[in-house]
Amino acid sequence: MVHVLSSRVLLRPSDPERSRAFYGEALGLEIYREFGTGPERGTVYFLGGGYLEVSGRATEPATDSLRLWLQVADAQAAHRKLVERGVEVLRPPVQEPWGLIEMWIADPDGHRIVLTEVPADHPLRYRP
Repeated sequence: MVHVLSSRVLLRPSDPERSRAFYGEALGLEIYREFGTGPERGTVYFLGGGYLEVSGRATEPATDSLRLWLQVADAQAAHRKLVERGVEVLRPPVQEPWGLIEMWIADPDGHRIVLTEVPADHPLRYRP
């Protein structure tokens, strides 16, 4: 078994400054650490129980297979705040048949991000 001490998602944006503005200002993610200098510097953001590192520069278009799943306490409040900050909402909060409330946005490169609220009465909140 591999003993994992920490982990993070690595994201290579086409425009690092634009992506830092999106994740740091529009989404309001807190910075865990930064490294390097200039426009190619790396920034690591807190993602609840994980991290998102935005560093380097992509040379190819974003892949459609990457999705970020972010749990929020209140999807409606997140929706209002993101709209105020100019974030394009691809789909507003909707309660899915499986009980979660989900809304979809995309980062500047088109990576899809689902913001999910787990309602108080959802089975994910309880152990059998």
